[in-house]
Amino acid sequence: MFENLTERFGRALSNLRGRGRLTEENIKDTMREVRMALLEADVALPVVKEFVERVRGQAMGEEVLKSLTPGQTLIKVVNDELVKVMGEANEGLDLAAQPPAVILMAGLQGSGKTTTVAKLARWLKENAKKKVMVVSADVYRPAAIDQLQTLAQEVGAEFYPSRPDQKPAAIVRNALTEARKQFADVLIVDTAGRLHVDDEMMAEIKALHAAVSPVETLFVVDSMTGQDAANTAKAFDEALPLTGVVLTKADGDARGGAALSIRHITGKPIKFIGVGEKTDALEPFYPDRMASRILGMGDVLTLVEEVQKKVDQDKAEKLVKKLQKGKGFDLVDFRDQMEQMNKLGGMAGMMDKLPGMSEVPEHVKKQVNDKEIDRMIAIINSMTPQERRFPAVIKGSRKRRIAQGSGTRIQDVNRLLKQFNQMQKMMKKMKGGGMRKMMRGLKGRMPPGGMPPGGFPM
Repeated sequence: MFENLTERFGRALSNLRGRGRLTEENIKDTMREVRMALLEADVALPVVKEFVERVRGQAMGEEVLKSLTPGQTLIKVVNDELVKVMGEANEGLDLAAQPPAVILMAGLQGSGKTTTVAKLARWLKENAKKKVMVVSADVYRPAAIDQLQTLAQEVGAEFYPSRPDQKPAAIVRNALTEARKQFADVLIVDTAGRLHVDDEMMAEIKALHAAVSPVETLFVVDSMTGQDAANTAKAFDEALPLTGVVLTKADGDARGGAALSIRHITGKPIKFIGVGEKTDALEPFYPDRMASRILGMGDVLTLVEEVQKKVDQDKAEKLVKKLQKGKGFDLVDFRDQMEQMNKLGGMAGMMDKLPGMSEVPEHVKKQVNDKEIDRMIAIINSMTPQERRFPAVIKGSRKRRIAQGSGTRIQDVNRLLKQFNQMQKMMKKMKGGGMRKMMRGLKGRMPPGGMPPGGFPM
């Protein structure tokens, strides 16, 4: 996420780290680099100008120049200004209303509204313990209603059926009545994609808004559209009283222009950010955590929260106890580790949140391949219980059978066994000395063959 911006910022600020003295000249050079980094990230020009001026003003101030660590102090100034640009703090959903609280989703075609409705329903169900009903008022796109019904079943939300021959305003009024009958806490309304220049469609969504008086009107926008995302959000806000923005497809956005432009241009907070295709890939937007990611300092808080929420704590505890007792780490444990890693968004998802990953060479990052993890799980699933417990028995004919059963090659099976052996050696270091011994064994480097797909005991 926002890799290009992180890389450019890293280059611009790297010369300042550890400096005992800053001059007007190197501050000027750094600000030029920061300005170029923001423009290349497709951040809106007014935002770039104001950001650079504010940072430059503070950089030339006594607090930075007379600091014992002026380089670090200036980096903190950049961090703080990034947070301000994106909105200071996370602004949650305001659901303090007589149930059902209605959330209306608006946006352009193809921005990911329907998927976001399902993601939000799941998030509300799992994190806010709400009973959620969803309804589609999109009577124009073929299969839009069916798509939402399928997603609702997947996330465990109530679905109110609608038909393409119905009027959108009638659909949402009927859905609201049904949501009251079923004692739903929240009703999320999916709407058709529309352009702000389409007067007829904008009139329709205004009528929808009037029909259900939503407590939240969220604008769903594709982050890869850059500063255009902010401009379309502003245009929609002039027609509808938006309460916030959901940025989708952020995992595929290497630039970050939308995240840095929207709050400044619209005055509306980014409330959520979509970080993948799966229905659990929705995160509340924390400006301070995002600024930390952009500056290559990771986002450990979000990572810890995900581990607490998604990792099977009982399995993790059993594995640690098993290792402490000196019992062997086998392929069943190895598979469990890889499955836990997948729950956290795979290695690529985790690397995005680890501090210092911007300094890891690109060829090392490319070793991390989440599809490889799925392939390795498939290979282990093709083994017999005995082979998983006692990998030493896996020889020639067994390897052929396992490769055939998993749709892979014998070389893939050999690679898995090699990586398992590396992981097994690391896990032996857990006995007695714990994690410290294991980290010392790594010596700050990845083992041969790339990062162990299972990562560390979860």
